[in-house]
Amino acid sequence: MAGLVVDLPVHQSLRTSDLEQARAFCRKLYYAAPRIEPVGDPGRFDFRADVVELGSITVGEVGHGTDIRVWIEGLETAYQVLVPLTGELLSRHRGAVVLADRTRAVVFRPAGDIELEWPGSCRLLSVKVERGALERELDAALDQQVVSPLPLGASFDLVDGPGRTWVALVRLLLNELRGPDGLASQPRMAARWRDMVVSGLALTVEHPYGEEPAGLQGPYRPRTVKRALDAMHAEPWRQYSVRELATVAGVGVRVLQDAFRQHVGMSPLTYLRRLRLDGVHADLSRADPGAATVSEVAYSWGFTHLGRFAGAYRARFGVAPSTTLRDRG
Repeated sequence: MAGLVVDLPVHQSLRTSDLEQARAFCRKLYYAAPRIEPVGDPGRFDFRADVVELGSITVGEVGHGTDIRVWIEGLETAYQVLVPLTGELLSRHRGAVVLADRTRAVVFRPAGDIELEWPGSCRLLSVKVERGALERELDAALDQQVVSPLPLGASFDLVDGPGRTWVALVRLLLNELRGPDGLASQPRMAARWRDMVVSGLALTVEHPYGEEPAGLQGPYRPRTVKRALDAMHAEPWRQYSVRELATVAGVGVRVLQDAFRQHVGMSPLTYLRRLRLDGVHADLSRADPGAATVSEVAYSWGFTHLGRFAGAYRARFGVAPSTTLRDRG
């Protein structure tokens, strides 16, 4: 079952002067269609990347050796943080222009296009967190409804406060996972470190959610709704009925349905279906096409009717599940 799968770290590195090889590497580990164009001396192009994938996060150090420009279109599946280790980076995203350097990280929401002016002097730490993972973490930490995508700030400070600690944690994790004998390479420890990276980012990024409800916040959820949500997240593949969820919550069916519409914005079973779809999408996005099939992943998340599943998947993500699996390979 999906909940029993232990994510193992996968370490991949590349050094090349071939632009197409660099593009292919970035497509595989980050986004489907990045455009990378040298604007400096093409003869100095020296792509170096050292990247570790660990479940819902992808962490790596990346540099290009010469000045480049990068365009990423239609970012939808993940949140991204870039932290220059040397030099500086200019980014444009959703109207925000950020000059990132060793004192300030840049943050991208899964909405809209990204443009980067990336000097050859800039080698950076790149952290990608799957959309559902960060949203579930912030949702759970606040115990209230959050909007998706999260209205995060475009940057955060690295000199003082949680930003400095979070980056130190990420760098330590990357160094540990790159070695074969580090403690973090053990599956149970690796999963805990991954969770620390996600939860640490949720506490580091700027957002409008706080102690008092704000304009973008949803209402605090009653305990009955929280009980049903906890049950669904614990066993998302289980074939729950509304009546079973109402029993878990300790209320009647109609009361639970009304509470979900008010505090979650959808019915309990709609929420469960979305949770499962997000889980399938995450698994397909990192699966080996030669070792996994769409039907196996769908069944592991509780989908028993593949035709209806495929239609719901396309409606949520805009592509067929087989396309997600194939593009990952």
